Amino acid sequence: IMKTYVSSVAAVAVAAVPCLLMLSPSASAFVVSNGVNNVNINAASFVQKHSALASAAQDEDTETATVATTAVATVTTAPEEDINPRKQGLALQLDDGTRKSHSMAENSAFVTGFFKGLSTKESYRNLITSLYFVYEAMEHVFDTTTNTDVQQLDDVPLRRLDALRRDMDYFYGQEWKSVIEPTAGTQAYVNRIREIAETKPYLLIAHQYTRYLGDLFGGQMMGGMATRSLNLEAGKGVAFYTFDDIPSTKNFITDWYARLNALDLTEAQKEEIVDEANLVFALNIVILQEVEGSPLKAMWTLAINTLKEKLGVVRK
Repeated sequence: IMKTYVSSVAAVAVAAVPCLLMLSPSASAFVVSNGVNNVNINAASFVQKHSALASAAQDEDTETATVATTAVATVTTAPEEDINPRKQGLALQLDDGTRKSHSMAENSAFVTGFFKGLSTKESYRNLITSLYFVYEAMEHVFDTTTNTDVQQLDDVPLRRLDALRRDMDYFYGQEWKSVIEPTAGTQAYVNRIREIAETKPYLLIAHQYTRYLGDLFGGQMMGGMATRSLNLEAGKGVAFYTFDDIPSTKNFITDWYARLNALDLTEAQKEEIVDEANLVFALNIVILQEVEGSPLKAMWTLAINTLKEKLGVVRK
């Protein structure tokens, strides 16, 4: 039993490191802000500090052989290996430009912040509430923008607002709209979304990449962790992490990255998008820092419930 317990705790810890970075498709963490009392992040200074670190992958050479007959000239081209779209173009720039600009300390800050959100139902509810305001702002500007690049990446199965409404119904009851309000950090996040929607709408791509792909990458793992650590009813309160309309995460993300790379953007715009993605990480870390709770309590409960599952003990 002790061996199983230790294995369970180890499994939780190992799984948490990459999968808890739900807001970073490149498996990086958020930039640590100066705390809840410093939520008015200066985008210009932040972008200057974290300049984009990216390079495009070179296309592979294609060998061509020509076979001629007296009647017909046939040109045959050796098949080119499929290239993972994540390893080239803007997809690569975003993955590299976000991963390389963050430290181990910043990784730890995010993991700690998320576990705080799993410590109690109230903490998790508060985190979901902040996300509701963020996605309400995001999806409103996605509905109203005329930017074709943003529109090409705006897929209905990725939308999270309806799922968040179901989670809010579960935690608050149906009258939740009358009792919630955004935190200071959440409002700063919302303000940034509205600002770029008016001034540089192509920067919204960074928000699509950071939030939607991060949610999709870690959704199943994150929802399971929330259910176990908070002893939630099966399937309740975790609609945000559930993507029923996406049968294959891998195929969906590959297609999304291919469309991202095909966008007609200048190099300057691509660099701005990478910088905006780093700013989005900072905005999200502020939200997590505002959540009150004990990360150790959440990790302990998660480990115990994981052990119970391995031992076949049914939770009541």
